[in-house]
Amino acid sequence: MLNQLRPVLVLGVALTLLTGLAYPLAMTGLAGMIFPARAAGSLIERNGTVVGSALIGQSFTSDRYFHGRPSATTAPDPADSTKTVPAPYNAANSMGSNLGPTSAALRDRVKEDVAKLKAERPGAEIPADLVTTSGSGLDPDISPEAALFQVPRVAKARGLTEDQVRALIAAHTDGRLLGILGEPRVNLMALNLALDAPTGK
Repeated sequence: MLNQLRPVLVLGVALTLLTGLAYPLAMTGLAGMIFPARAAGSLIERNGTVVGSALIGQSFTSDRYFHGRPSATTAPDPADSTKTVPAPYNAANSMGSNLGPTSAALRDRVKEDVAKLKAERPGAEIPADLVTTSGSGLDPDISPEAALFQVPRVAKARGLTEDQVRALIAAHTDGRLLGILGEPRVNLMALNLALDAPTGK
């Protein structure tokens, strides 16, 4: 019996050490050497302080900044741990809302967001990503159309011309990967930090 179990136990321990310890450590070390910034979380610093990551969105509410997609992430309710409360861009709880097209809560939320955006830009076409959440709830990017929609508000709040703000958007727009994969996008954190740069206001 022991002769039959020994090879199984040895193989189990060997594979655990190889695939559960050696391989992950090797890949982590290799990634750190080849892509150090990405392996460290693509952190963004300002004046020596980490202010965020290029990979995780943040909630911006001031008129002086561009706003991102709605986020459906939640956190435990401090008053009742059996319930949750909305916590936009909660990186510890990446998730979508799982609400379907027949959901009254989803319809009400979208109607409210659309009404706010219509008040901001009467008659303008509202980009879909300004009223829809992403699957992760942590999307750091918006479409160029969503950024351009917000130009008048940001320009007015900062005392800049709309052309100056559009130029910042153009400078921070990334195209399709290899020219064919994905869609053009604007990293919200990078764009908002550019607004705060000395050339901005």
